[in-house]
Amino acid sequence: MDFGAMMFSTDYSIRPDDLAKMLEDRGFESMWVPEHTHIPADRTSPWPGGPDLPKDYWHTYDPFLALTAAAGVTTNLKLGTGICLMIERDPITTAKEVASLDMLSRGRFIFGIGGGWNAEEMGNHGTNFKRRWRILREKILAMKEIWTQEEAEFHGDHVNFDKMWAYPKPVQRPHPPILMGGDGPTTFDRVVEYCDGWMPIGGRGSGGASLAEKIVLLKRQAEEAGRDPDSLNITSFGLRPDPDLIGRMREAGVDRVIFTLPSEERAAVTPLIDECAKLIS
Repeated sequence: MDFGAMMFSTDYSIRPDDLAKMLEDRGFESMWVPEHTHIPADRTSPWPGGPDLPKDYWHTYDPFLALTAAAGVTTNLKLGTGICLMIERDPITTAKEVASLDMLSRGRFIFGIGGGWNAEEMGNHGTNFKRRWRILREKILAMKEIWTQEEAEFHGDHVNFDKMWAYPKPVQRPHPPILMGGDGPTTFDRVVEYCDGWMPIGGRGSGGASLAEKIVLLKRQAEEAGRDPDSLNITSFGLRPDPDLIGRMREAGVDRVIFTLPSEERAAVTPLIDECAKLIS
């Protein structure tokens, strides 16, 4: 099982390049950063994590810039978005950013995606909250065309372009792995159709099912759709450094666990990084 760490990399926390170097030196497999372009001051959408939204949500760096800084000081550390809000992004521009980062990092990028929860934030980008999953699907399918075709072309309800040339292409073929965040009733449909793995938060299962049971259901659905179930990566996101919890993740069939680090300076975050590193095996 692989081990990574996630931080809301902000303008007041440890620099992303410094964090990346610390993680690689301690044997972590990957580093992850989330994305929010902004938080509307008049937001009414409830934050799934509780009543008070932490300020790091509106202090984050752009994820691709943060991960590029991290790539420049590391050699083996994988670099992931957890998650990228593609429903707020242009697919042609983001396809180039993903491919550029994958090339500059020599094939170390992991593309974590999701639909998001903040309707007002999406609305500022012109995205209809109720249509976000349909929009996300088309954007990802269009990006796959850009990454894999010499002359990419896509015609959908939300994304539409004629034949184009777009380089660079990703180092990883056919493209960097795409992991779907979330755990809704139709999440597995998205994973099986156009993703390479699943990234639930905190190892939670929904609908009364355990994570292990959910993984069995996902792999069964993948097999029924003609996909190799063992090709799907299971990444449990946002965990605390608890040996018993990590043991349960391993027994459930999780391939990678991601520890959550607070948005703090080096002195404050180093002890927690060292605590997490003790569980790497």
